[in-house]
Amino acid sequence: MPLPPAPALIRAYLAFAAVSAPLWRLALARRARRGKEDPARLPERFGHAGHPRPMGQLVWLHGVSVGETAVLLTLLDRLSQERPDTHFLLTSVTRAAADALGMRGLPARVIHQFAPVDCPQAVNRFLDHWRPDAMVLSEMDLWPCLLAATRARATPMLILNAHVTERRYRRRRRFRAANGWLMNLFDAIHVQDARSRDLFLDLGAPAHKMQVTGLLKAASAPPPDLPQARAQIGAQIGARPRWLAASTKTAEEPQLFQAHASARAQMPDLLMIVAPRQMAQADATQAAALARFTRQQIARRSLGDAITADTAVYIADTLGEMGLWYRLAPVAYTGNSMPVAGTPLTGKNPFEATALGVMILHGPHVGNFREAYARLHAEGGALEVADAAAMAQAVVSAQDAAFRAPFLAGAARVQADTMQPLDRAFSAICTMLDTGARR
Repeated sequence: MPLPPAPALIRAYLAFAAVSAPLWRLALARRARRGKEDPARLPERFGHAGHPRPMGQLVWLHGVSVGETAVLLTLLDRLSQERPDTHFLLTSVTRAAADALGMRGLPARVIHQFAPVDCPQAVNRFLDHWRPDAMVLSEMDLWPCLLAATRARATPMLILNAHVTERRYRRRRRFRAANGWLMNLFDAIHVQDARSRDLFLDLGAPAHKMQVTGLLKAASAPPPDLPQARAQIGAQIGARPRWLAASTKTAEEPQLFQAHASARAQMPDLLMIVAPRQMAQADATQAAALARFTRQQIARRSLGDAITADTAVYIADTLGEMGLWYRLAPVAYTGNSMPVAGTPLTGKNPFEATALGVMILHGPHVGNFREAYARLHAEGGALEVADAAAMAQAVVSAQDAAFRAPFLAGAARVQADTMQPLDRAFSAICTMLDTGARR
């Protein structure tokens, strides 16, 4: 089936993309100087493959950064086990994703490459080399040139785990025709919840291609363990009470350190492990901690600091170790959700914590994961805190296993019901491949 007629905005974009290669080169060179691109792998961004294409069937899966590729890894584990004759190409955009994948390791027959920039020369070079038998996109990274060229080659295309925030909806609503055209390029669109489906419909998405399949992140395997490091740091902590503030944003961290200072007034040996969302902002995290604690009371993982009896705050500012921190803490604040004036926060995936039996605390702003937290609260599986004072009390109370028990039981009930999105995604990909759904 030929491509549907493109709206004017898409035609204008594609015309610009055809002459944009020099601008991409300048932009990526600048990013490389700032450490945001891997200079040795910049050719991949222009479609020059770093590996030969394996013989036989190849499925291409794409995620922007760490979160999206982590979701795809669980799916790839299952696909590689149950389809031993199929190979997989996993692409991402950010260097952080590539670094995290390198630390975590890839399933069998999976090759990682950086996605090409959105100009015809790079896109066509990429597609000519890899010749994917299907494309699977995690969430909503919609690059017109890449998607149009993939569709023009009659490659079956699937979106998984799609959702839309209020902010994204308002922005895309102004470009409804272009958004609808891009989404119509796909054979099927799996959305996280009914609300996202309704918003996508209002953005022009084709109703007959949409399915509500649940939150794929809920079915993802927990972040991996690091037993040697866990034993070493666990020995430094000893029997001290502790809590984790995971994937925190700089804007909310002053409240978290205020909560920790208040909690230590009741429990003087309480240790806070804080894992910032952005490693590059760990200096800002330390500056916020210094407003409440002395430098002697703060230790940093990236500097090799040990946790001593004086340590009140341990800044876990290293990549790929979230599984370690969750396994060391009985209770965790899942970050990016406290009220911050002028800064809308949107929540964090809670299922890494629930999969590892960690009690969840969170703030009131969880818009990107509204459905997930609603399910947890329906089963009594998470505790919302409104401010620093409430968080301080919750952290102290949660050091008691009896207090945590009903929350953990409720979260376990939700966790047990989370495999359906993975099953649906696996089935959809296998159906595309087994039926040879080429146009």
